[in-house]
Amino acid sequence: MVKPETSKEDIMAKEDKAKVDAKADKTVVRGLALGGLLGGCDPSCVDVKNGKIVRIRPMHFDWKFDRKSFNPWQFKRNGHTLESNFKGMPSPWSLSYKKRTYSPNRIKYPMKRVDWDPNGERNTQNRGKSKYVRISWEEATDIIASEIKRIIKSYGPLAILAQGDGHGECKTINTPHGHQARLLEMLGGFTQQVRNPDSWEGFYWGSKHVWGQGLVGMMDPSDNCVKDMTENCDMMLFWGCDPETTPWGFVGQFASRLSYFWTQCGIKQIYICPDLNYGAAVHADKWIPVLPNTDAAMQLAIIYMWLKEGTYDKEYIRTHAIGMDKVEAYVMGEEDDIPKTPEWASKKCGVPEWTIKALAREFAKNTTSIAHYFGGSMFRGPYSHEPARLECILLGMQGLGGPGVHQTQISYGGMPRAQMLKSTRFFNPQLPERLTKPTQTTIRAWGKQLIPKTLIHKAILDPPLKFWGTGGIEEMVDDQFVEYNYPIDEKDGGTEIRMMWTDTPCRITCWNCGNETIIAERDPKIEFILAQHPWLENDCLYADIILPTNTTLEVDDIVTNTRQGTQHHSVMLQNQAVKPVGESKSDYEAVLEIAKKLGKENEYTEGGKTIEDLQKEVFNNMELNQLIDWKDFVKKQYVVLPTADDWEEDPPGLRPFYDDPEKNPLPTPTGKLEFYSERIAKHYPCDEERPPIPKWIEKSEMHDERISSWRAQSYPLLLMSNHGRWRVHSQADDIPWSREVITCKVKGWDGYMYEPVWIHPDDAEKRGIKMGDIVMVHNERGIVLCGARVWERVMPGVAYVDHGARHDPIIPGKLDRGGAINTISGEWITSKRCVGQATSGYLVEVTRVTGDMMDQWKRDYPDAFEREYDPASGLRFDAWIEKGGK
Repeated sequence: MVKPETSKEDIMAKEDKAKVDAKADKTVVRGLALGGLLGGCDPSCVDVKNGKIVRIRPMHFDWKFDRKSFNPWQFKRNGHTLESNFKGMPSPWSLSYKKRTYSPNRIKYPMKRVDWDPNGERNTQNRGKSKYVRISWEEATDIIASEIKRIIKSYGPLAILAQGDGHGECKTINTPHGHQARLLEMLGGFTQQVRNPDSWEGFYWGSKHVWGQGLVGMMDPSDNCVKDMTENCDMMLFWGCDPETTPWGFVGQFASRLSYFWTQCGIKQIYICPDLNYGAAVHADKWIPVLPNTDAAMQLAIIYMWLKEGTYDKEYIRTHAIGMDKVEAYVMGEEDDIPKTPEWASKKCGVPEWTIKALAREFAKNTTSIAHYFGGSMFRGPYSHEPARLECILLGMQGLGGPGVHQTQISYGGMPRAQMLKSTRFFNPQLPERLTKPTQTTIRAWGKQLIPKTLIHKAILDPPLKFWGTGGIEEMVDDQFVEYNYPIDEKDGGTEIRMMWTDTPCRITCWNCGNETIIAERDPKIEFILAQHPWLENDCLYADIILPTNTTLEVDDIVTNTRQGTQHHSVMLQNQAVKPVGESKSDYEAVLEIAKKLGKENEYTEGGKTIEDLQKEVFNNMELNQLIDWKDFVKKQYVVLPTADDWEEDPPGLRPFYDDPEKNPLPTPTGKLEFYSERIAKHYPCDEERPPIPKWIEKSEMHDERISSWRAQSYPLLLMSNHGRWRVHSQADDIPWSREVITCKVKGWDGYMYEPVWIHPDDAEKRGIKMGDIVMVHNERGIVLCGARVWERVMPGVAYVDHGARHDPIIPGKLDRGGAINTISGEWITSKRCVGQATSGYLVEVTRVTGDMMDQWKRDYPDAFEREYDPASGLRFDAWIEKGGK
């Protein structure tokens, strides 16, 4: 029997079809990486329907172009071929980024702290406890402009600290950081928070003194290294590197694909790290677990083996390096009567002596390169400049620059060169100054008065400061020998800071001494804190005025995907995907609203330039008309820069230096590898933490974070903290899909989603800890609550917690529930004359939290436990809004 057309089944079928009709009204392209500088990402497509994001998916580069026009590259080895992919490989949280845009923690309108009165009591002691009330943009900008004028009049312009640096979304015109620095410069200047190279600390403060400036101290040039390693390496050492984690935040998953290909080709992959990280779990031929911050001991033992057995390139050392004699005297014990044998090293680093001997012999026998991706924990702890310098020596002893002997920032650099492209560094020099100026606040020290980011808390709590080197990411080596003071001389406008203006509100959770930072932000001398951010998190909770800013999906922009190892370089016109959430504005627009109140609108906008004007400037300055005209670019939304025809002829890495060190010197005083640094010896002859040759530093006045320390009796575990698998620093900690993964969060018996702490079963058993328990990770600097992840993916004697979890204070400055492990990180900086952070490899204890303990906290601090909370995404905007103020 034929059913009537209007049958109930047909009606229901049509309704069901309508419910799942997700065909997009429009599709825009987006770079959804989180590097925070101009460009650098794997492109995605954002599908929008009825003004809402329905899906995000990888962009196919050949969507609107013939793939042959890209001149695709190939790598070959042992009958296997790897060809450039024709679609992006974004990370999982890039593909789920709509969850960030629609997060329940989005700041929807301007807010003022309830008990902060610019004309009365400021109650700075209540920052981190007080809630907020809604105010208008008009009221907010009136207050802000008034405070800026008052502070400049009372103290001078340098009393305003610009915190405009760090990681963030891929934007150019609306770049997430530094717009306030442009405006404050127009008002007479500012004190700059100088961002340290937080993922390269060891290289920046160490390797630069061996092979010169480099890329934040890493080997540079690194051009065409990937091809050379593929063709010539027998073995790759992934030393503190996780290609299945860190690259996600910057360029996606190509490093993973490359690692799989190297396995196919027969290149052995050895992972050296305290944890069986995600890369090691799927790629390692062998995992060598080493205690955090002890790699230098193992490196010295490898050098000992090579010296003893004569298995290094003596002729290369004679012609390409200086100072080997001094290194040999130290390693063999002639200097201090302590030979750096594998037996000696094993007691320091926890690696069996026979494993160290085997590694030394394999390293010498096989053509070997060393892979990193932003360092890993090996280069983020106390004295991290020592293993960084020792790595240069290891590579030098095996013929650095020769076929297959390189240091690689895996896939970040060393990829085939693109036609037309003049730079793949932090920003393309073809971009106009209006667009690069805000970014300077992240990579250069250009403020009139400077404070390293690692010393902000000390600058507030214990001025004056003296420090050596600014830590500016792109500053030259000589900057490390300059003595700086804060405040600078009064005749030059020097003054202590009285106001903080942040568009990078993650100092508490992503840098060192988070609890001290909280104490500093509550200090009464800081009269006004202004934060602008899309989400109510971390340092926002200590601000007096908060401005809501957009995510990248809510703005028009243009992005140059021309750095960090993209498979195809491209430029994308980023059209607005959805309307702004609430009353949010872009970071550029937020500062513009303040500029209007200060009479600087015309100067700030360069005479009223529009977003389209600036998009065209990028297009014209990069000479993209050689590939596509403007109208066609607007229609297609992107253009791909083809691979250069002659890319295979580019010499790989330091090959010219390897071939002829006299004609191709390194950027060091001697032009050679300087195992002994005359510059360090001249400027800091008594520095026992960073002496002229790299050494094992047991402890100093700056740090005592070894298992030999008397403190280890109370805090016997070494805390390793590295880049997170499921976020980039504090970004993307609120995506429900990833929070369901067992290594992202642990659901406690109280329903709260805790940051995991990895702990070995032997250590857990001693403490009565079981999988899923709520535990406190603690030392004398405070307590962080976590969820126990008990397994053998971390070596005994180690507790592992990813850094960057969002701060959720129970007792501000003392007890954190969110897993913000940097609140209890090691005191001080990398070493006395190196203002880097030391946030991995420090002593802690892990203790099970009982119901009685939790009940006591609830009785003592009820407000902290009564705040609204969403297990699916974590912190909520509503939790900090005064009732009746919505």
